[in-house]
Amino acid sequence: MALSLTKTKVLNELAEILYHFLPGKAHPFADQNISFEGIARTLNLIQFWPGGSKLPAITQLLTRTLQYQDSSFCPLVLEVVRRGISYRQSKSSPITREEIGILNELVLKIGFKIPELYDSDFLSSLPRASKGSEDDSAIVELSDKEIQTLKEDVIKLNSLPYQQRGFKFEKMLNKLFEIYKLVPRGSFRLTGEQIDGSFQFQGETYLLEATFRSEKAGQEELLAFSGKVFGKAKWTRGLHICISGYTSDGLEAFARGKPTDIICIDGFDLYSILENKLDLPSVLERKVRRASETNQAYVSVRELFPNVY
Repeated sequence: MALSLTKTKVLNELAEILYHFLPGKAHPFADQNISFEGIARTLNLIQFWPGGSKLPAITQLLTRTLQYQDSSFCPLVLEVVRRGISYRQSKSSPITREEIGILNELVLKIGFKIPELYDSDFLSSLPRASKGSEDDSAIVELSDKEIQTLKEDVIKLNSLPYQQRGFKFEKMLNKLFEIYKLVPRGSFRLTGEQIDGSFQFQGETYLLEATFRSEKAGQEELLAFSGKVFGKAKWTRGLHICISGYTSDGLEAFARGKPTDIICIDGFDLYSILENKLDLPSVLERKVRRASETNQAYVSVRELFPNVY
């Protein structure tokens, strides 16, 4: 079965990421299993391993496995990561969270998802890319003047006229998500008193709903948004932002209702991220982990970063 051009392109990108996880063929005196050839043999995919030049060989292994034995595709990728962890650690170049994030996004484009690679404990155990990488440099480009402007925007939101309020909120969110390379899907567009959009984080697609009304959000709003997320692809998650915060009764009732697939941010969180120069992806990561542990959609930044306050 011939693969589409899109899948062929994604497989080539996936091969380039996995290229650095393991040697193609192990040294004669090394553990032969710590190699792509060794994994192909272990998983009975050796017929798909052509040998020779490493990158084309990895590409062919992935392509042929997907074409002729697709049930082995995810186990193949997972085993490369599993053995790659030890190999890369021995080379003092551990696999990073960013690499797994890119890997997860590519696997999703193929049409699969590997749950083990989304485990919050696993992701938290991985180091981030070293300083000086593209991701880190993007964060430090936010100047003190820009931070001050964004902080003032947060404070002024509820006091601005309706149309100005929506415009400021939209502009602020777009800037934040672009700075932290969360790949917002176009501009967040105003619909009534909420802004809808999506972004990428740790290989997951998050739907966004952001409200800037003066009342706090309750259980009804959270259930409605969670229902939107649930109605999309099963790997979709959600981020709900309410500038005025959430009612305690609503949060408690929502946590008791069903497993949460959303996390929440309020105006205080946004201001705190800017005031203390917190890394937005780190804030999201801690919120996701706490939600996994407690089923609480909203936990304040103050509680998640006690050493800052």
